[in-house]
Amino acid sequence: MRLTGPHIAVLGAGIMGSCAALFLARAGCRVTLVDAAGRPVSRASRWNEGKIHLGHLYAADPSLATARHVLPGSLAFRRLLEECTGRSIDSIMTGEGDIYLCHRESVVSPDEHWKYLQRVDSLVRSQAAAKDYLVDISGARSERLSAAELTSLTDSPDIVAGFRTPERSVSTTRVAALLEQALEDQDAVTLALGRRVTGVSSSGSGSGSWAVATQAEELRGFDGIVNALWEGRLAIDRTVGVAAPKSFSNRYRRALFIRTSEPLDIPSALVSVGPFGDIKNFGGDEFYISWYPAGLAAYSTALEPPPVAELSKPEQAELIGEVFERLGALLPQIKRIREVTESIRVEGGWVYAAGQGQLSDPKSSLHYRREFDIQQSGSYFSIDTGKYCTAPWLAKRVAERICGGR
Repeated sequence: MRLTGPHIAVLGAGIMGSCAALFLARAGCRVTLVDAAGRPVSRASRWNEGKIHLGHLYAADPSLATARHVLPGSLAFRRLLEECTGRSIDSIMTGEGDIYLCHRESVVSPDEHWKYLQRVDSLVRSQAAAKDYLVDISGARSERLSAAELTSLTDSPDIVAGFRTPERSVSTTRVAALLEQALEDQDAVTLALGRRVTGVSSSGSGSGSWAVATQAEELRGFDGIVNALWEGRLAIDRTVGVAAPKSFSNRYRRALFIRTSEPLDIPSALVSVGPFGDIKNFGGDEFYISWYPAGLAAYSTALEPPPVAELSKPEQAELIGEVFERLGALLPQIKRIREVTESIRVEGGWVYAAGQGQLSDPKSSLHYRREFDIQQSGSYFSIDTGKYCTAPWLAKRVAERICGGR
């Protein structure tokens, strides 16, 4: 391809930055993708639950504003990711919809949650793109579990209701591998890895006026900047005068990534909304397991969150034990996973949200995701990722703003 477009620096090589780099390159731009890590998609984008939200989780936002905001990106996720990578994602998603289990200390009651799920289902069915989700959900309806169905999943008195939903998830480790390969195959993208961004500056409005300062060196000659960082994005925004939102927070979350020696028929389920934990089953032998209170390693309202130390082996073992114990008390199937575990990794990363507080607090603004978007100042673009599921959609939009009809 003949590169006739501008030279763009994309900051952050997570799912957002990687997708933006690929979309820009395919539109004829030259792209330099800058990241502090030594390989692309190696932090929070590689190590999370991969939930492709339809809005069912946000029952504490009865206005449906959050559901409406995440829905376009989630319905386009598969199409855009396959466009980015040139690969099908059929084999890397959960096989059935998530089961939501309502804890007795949830911030919403079971009846409120059920009514909310039905309203989200109606919203989903009204979308022409519902057929383009991970699977066709144009006729999807959630189901309330019977007492017998609930008992077959859990005997805990803390779980007071259950709902089967059409929401699914993707294996983020496998998505990361697809994106990494796509970047390697794309000649128009130059990887500048092992370089932590410390600031950006512009010498004017002309061609090649932008520079990116890193701890290693200064990179020059860019026609535009896309700030797709998930860690410290707001601190870089400040260096060019883009103001931070009034309320935001950064959370460092860890979870367990497990391989089993044999396939297990265990449903993907999550405990919500308040005391929070979940299990994702990818193909029967790959599992994501988390218990949010145990995995929350750090919480910060600083523009740039502080470093988080790696866990020692004894600390990892302690976290693994707590996650299995706490979630296993609610979902006995977890114990079977541990019995046949072949390998286990404790991984995580920083996630940003335009909100603050604790998920167990019904007044926390973390229960809302209805304001994330792209901020633009001239040829500088900063992307609030919102959720993992909306990253390819926002990446496509920023590429279209920069490249127009290319």
